[in-house]
Amino acid sequence: MAVTEVEGPPAAAAALEVPAKRGLLRYNSPLAQVSLLGLICFCCPGMFNALSGLGGGGQVDASTADNANTALYACFAVFGVLGGAAHNLLGPRATLMLGALTYPLYAGSFLYYNHHRHSQVFPVTAGALLGAGAGFLWAAQGAVMTSYPPPNRRGTYISLFWCLFNLGGVLGGLLPFSLNYNSGDKPKNVSDSTYIAFMAFMLVGAALTVLVLPPTRIVRDDGTKATRVTFSSPATEGAEILKLFANWKMLLVLPAAWASNFFYTYQFNNVNGGLFTLRTKGLNNVFYWGAQMIGSAGIGYFLDFGFASRRKRGLFGVVAVAVVGTAIWGGGLANQLKYRAVPLSDPIDFKEGHRYAGPFLLYFSYGLLDAMFQSLIYWIIGALANDSQILSRYVGFYKGVQSAGAAVAWQVDKQHTSLISQLIVNWGLMTISYPLLVLLVFLAVKDEDYSVSSVEEDGKEKGSKLSAPTSFH
Repeated sequence: MAVTEVEGPPAAAAALEVPAKRGLLRYNSPLAQVSLLGLICFCCPGMFNALSGLGGGGQVDASTADNANTALYACFAVFGVLGGAAHNLLGPRATLMLGALTYPLYAGSFLYYNHHRHSQVFPVTAGALLGAGAGFLWAAQGAVMTSYPPPNRRGTYISLFWCLFNLGGVLGGLLPFSLNYNSGDKPKNVSDSTYIAFMAFMLVGAALTVLVLPPTRIVRDDGTKATRVTFSSPATEGAEILKLFANWKMLLVLPAAWASNFFYTYQFNNVNGGLFTLRTKGLNNVFYWGAQMIGSAGIGYFLDFGFASRRKRGLFGVVAVAVVGTAIWGGGLANQLKYRAVPLSDPIDFKEGHRYAGPFLLYFSYGLLDAMFQSLIYWIIGALANDSQILSRYVGFYKGVQSAGAAVAWQVDKQHTSLISQLIVNWGLMTISYPLLVLLVFLAVKDEDYSVSSVEEDGKEKGSKLSAPTSFH
């Protein structure tokens, strides 16, 4: 078995020897660790998504959630970029734990607000803290998900993660649907028990982070190390983060990153939150996040098995998402022309048959498109490098820009911008990103998969020679 030559003493080179452990159910396999990561995100951001999907954080008046989410995504924009550095310095376990612990605090702030409506300080502060924590969590998640899988199965692993993650949204949608089933047709805030249930799941997710293994212990089924982990320092990470803003690959990703969470405000507050009864919002979320599982699985399979050429798979993947996205936003425009303001005085209930079918199908399709679009971006980013440190910075940049866009979107909604304007901006942002992603795939994605030796090329991009791996605990 070949091992890439590493500069350093013999003991350091020996540390790269790979144990001959094989088997599907190995705890130190990429499959096991990506699955564990999916369960963590099932409990934390998955439940957060279900809560956000109710519109207004489960409150009839969305102003508090708008302010909390503005603080959240403003901090996320900063700590998303810094999250890659945190992962490279602390390792995935500590970075994920720090991030996961901020989720139950956010859900708890809305439980508090249910009884103390005179002040938004707690929800907004909790939102800011969650923004910092989410930046750490998603940077670590992105590094693991893009660097651990075998390059020719990266799309499949992304789909696996996305399905486990969105199971949280599915179950999280069932909670408010069942707990608020008899709430009636008038708009109401969700019950205390709903917030408590969300908090319980989030705490379990935080506890699961202690099971995450250091990157140096992850071994693929062919016996190779999943990723190289080299020594890093705050000074190195600071310099590398600054370089991202002049990196042409990241500049091509920027419009897609900005668009990828911008539409959530419109979809959650003004479609699901504004058109439906409380119990129906929860039911819709079951299908919205279920559609994400279908969309991710479909695009993931195509990106791994569609063509022999990896570049061709990427190019056709962008085209497929563009066609589906244009059709879905066109349907959204047709639906939006039917009403001007939300919430509706006579909200739609799932028992209303024909009145419910069209808006439900639209909201389901929005979930499908979200997963296809984001899975495609993750796949492209993963194809740009084969080193977890580089990928953690790339994903951190992506999440930072994504969150900056989301922060702006929440304030756009807070200013009561017309709904048709919000839809057109969302549609336009995604449309602008498609040709830039095509250009990125054409210029930067190689037909051949990365091999172990290609890590040396990644090392040149980092501006330093590879050194012996460090241990993260």
